[in-house]
Amino acid sequence: MTNSTHLEEKTVSSEQIFDGKVVKLFVDKAELENGDIVSREVIKHPGGVCVVPLDEDENVIFVRQFRYPHARALLEIPAGKLEFGEKHYDCGLRELKEETGCTCDKYDYLGLLLPTPAYDSEIIHMYLARGLHEGEKKLDEDEFLDTEKIPLEKAAEMVMNNEIEDAKTQLAILKTVIFLKRNY
Repeated sequence: MTNSTHLEEKTVSSEQIFDGKVVKLFVDKAELENGDIVSREVIKHPGGVCVVPLDEDENVIFVRQFRYPHARALLEIPAGKLEFGEKHYDCGLRELKEETGCTCDKYDYLGLLLPTPAYDSEIIHMYLARGLHEGEKKLDEDEFLDTEKIPLEKAAEMVMNNEIEDAKTQLAILKTVIFLKRNY
């Protein structure tokens, strides 16, 4: 790995221009390695978690929910935003229970992703849940979704055929396939 410390940018100033329920928007001034000062717009997000719930028949339990910015319902794995002070491990288990009604015996960390690192601080942690026990969903008051089971191999094909568009779902499904092939 090469030394890339020369690529670092130093924050000179930071101004918060929006304070929302989910995100905060900042306009920063940053100094480049050549001394130039540039403007950087940054969305600060608390981060989130997504979980691949895989049943004993190797079906993934997906959720389908309306996503306002895209004006349609998307197929995704269960996911949610971290609450202040919450550990991502716990958040994933909470979201699994809330959105699918499931608890699990085995819960493996698949890693993290930076969905849009150019302007957003969000980090999404990915988990695989196995040994599922189905129960009752506990959706938030303003949350509406349907669940559906799709075989893991078919889900991977759907990712490759652009039938699943959500980035966290794409990556977590493909990582799950590789994780299982390596006999973890």
